[in-house]
This record gives sequence, C-alpha cells and structure tokens, in this order.
Amino acid sequence: MKNIFLQTEEAIEFVKTTFSRELSEKLKLTKVSSPIAVIDGTGINDDLNGTERPVRFPVRSLNNRQAVVVHSLAKWKRLRLGQLEVEENRGIITDMHALRPDEECGPLHSVYVDQWDWEVHMPYEKRNLVYLTETVGKIYRALKDTEEMVSSKYPEIIPVLPEAITFIHAEELLKQYPTLSPRQREDAAARKYGAVFIIGIGGQLSNGEPHDGRAPDYDDWSTVNEKGYSGLNGDIIVWNPVLKRAFELSSMGIRVDAATLIHQLRVKECSERLKLSFHKLLLDGIIPQSIGGGIGQSRVCMFMLRKSHIGEVQVGIWPEKVEEECMKMAMSLL
Repeated sequence: MKNIFLQTEEAIEFVKTTFSRELSEKLKLTKVSSPIAVIDGTGINDDLNGTERPVRFPVRSLNNRQAVVVHSLAKWKRLRLGQLEVEENRGIITDMHALRPDEECGPLHSVYVDQWDWEVHMPYEKRNLVYLTETVGKIYRALKDTEEMVSSKYPEIIPVLPEAITFIHAEELLKQYPTLSPRQREDAAARKYGAVFIIGIGGQLSNGEPHDGRAPDYDDWSTVNEKGYSGLNGDIIVWNPVLKRAFELSSMGIRVDAATLIHQLRVKECSERLKLSFHKLLLDGIIPQSIGGGIGQSRVCMFMLRKSHIGEVQVGIWPEKVEEECMKMAMSLL
C-alpha cells in the first residue's frame, strides 16, 4: 500500500498537470520561464495591497544592488509579452513561486505562494465587460473540466461546481447584503451560487470602502463598464464544501492603460510611481494591452482534492501552534 504522502503528491501532480493543460488550451497560452526575484526600484514587483514587505537581499555582482523576491508577476508578464512579441489573442503562462512573509499562516495562507501566472495580449478595443466575462468563462470551464477529470480518476471526489459561474459586481453584492462585511458577503454569494466572479475589486464602493485591496498599477478597477459600475477586474470565488466557506481561486483583470494608470495612482496618492521604469514604458505605449491574473496552484489542489488545509498540498513553514492543531485534527501536513 502506498504511503499517504506519496498518494497525495501523485494526486497533486495530476491536478496541476490537468488544469494547466486545460487552461493553456482554452486561453492559447505558451509556457515560459519566470524569475523568483527582480531588481528593486523598477516598479516591476507586485505591490499587492501596498503594505506587504518583500523579501530583499543585496546582489554582490551588481555592486550590492537590492533585489526583491516577487509577490507575484502581475507586471512582469506584461513586459514579457512585449519582449516575446506575442501576437494578439495569445498569451503566456508560468509557474510563479513567491514569498509573502507578512501572510497570516493558517488553513488558506502560508509564507510560500505558488500560482499559475498568465497573461494574454488582448486587442485594445476589447477593454470591456464582455471580453472580461468571456475570459472568465474559459477559465471556469478549465476548472470544471479539471474537477470532472479528477472525479473520474478518484471516484470518491464528487463534482460540486455548478454548470456556469455567476457574475456580480461588488456594488451589487453590497446592496444585497448591506449589513455584512466583504468576507461575509463573499460567503453568502458563494453559498448561493456555488461559483461567482466578483467584479470591481479595488475601487471605492458606495459605503466609501473597497470590497478588497488591489494595487493601482496593474488591474483596471476604475473604468466605468457597460453596466454603469466601475471596474474591469475581479476574483473567481467558489463554495468550498469542506471548509463551508467562500474560497478564492483567482485574482485577475484587464490591465490598466496609460490614462487609467495615471488616474488610479492619483486616487491612491502614489503618483511618484510614474517615474519608475515599468510605468514609463507603459506611458510610452511600449507595453502591450493585456488581460491576466494569478490562479493559486495550492488553492486549486486544495479544492479539487477536498483538503482542509493548504499545508496538505504544499510544503510550508508553520508555527508550532498550527502544527499542533493539525495533528489533533489528523491532518497530514506535507
């Protein structure tokens, strides 16, 4: 009989191989190499919510110039699309490995982050809600197809994803559940629909607060879309039948153009970033218009394999308290 950890590792590999293949086929993506660190001060690293500290270190061969371990590759991918001269309606995908030392370690988060980071060179004229929802639909179909294949290989796993994903703007969600917090609103929507794409993450809602934080220099969360709401980005969230809660699998969106970049940096009071290398290239029209995002590899494996802790599908660093709690619950952390 196989060791339980070996069984889990084989299942993880099956999920990752299956989903990355399905996603690449549906979005026409080519696998590329990517960095674990970038030079600091270029504006390339993902700033997430703007408060997380990157891991930094001096590079001796560059006169001890500082480099930072990536948080994600949100901006690097746009640069790479242009460098590789990827044609419109095609894109790239990479295995992103990052460190986020400020993450609160628990069932859903660890210091180590692994994502499928993808980016598609999109026609500029398709900066609209229709194109965004079409792309989300393709990603969701890759998730649904993967779940069905996992169930076929492991019959004890019963498919739970609905046939289609539901689209709802963060403002609509606020109006439906005005007394709930953003996380509670996500729980309510995920429980009701099974799978939702919440549009407009990062922009201020009618209550004066954003649904969640989003950096101002990659996703477009401010453009007024065809339905009269702000934002051409969002999160893919499903109902997790094991954890009995909303479960985010992906953050993504149509990327900022020059005008939107200037506007969003002004809103967030960080217009000084316009002097950084990445931002100058975008303002000069050198970086292609794109849509992209990150899809959590460990998150997808957790969901597909019905695991209750992220440490069951990735090797991480855990506080002793977390390890003790998992042992009491008979969870097998890798």
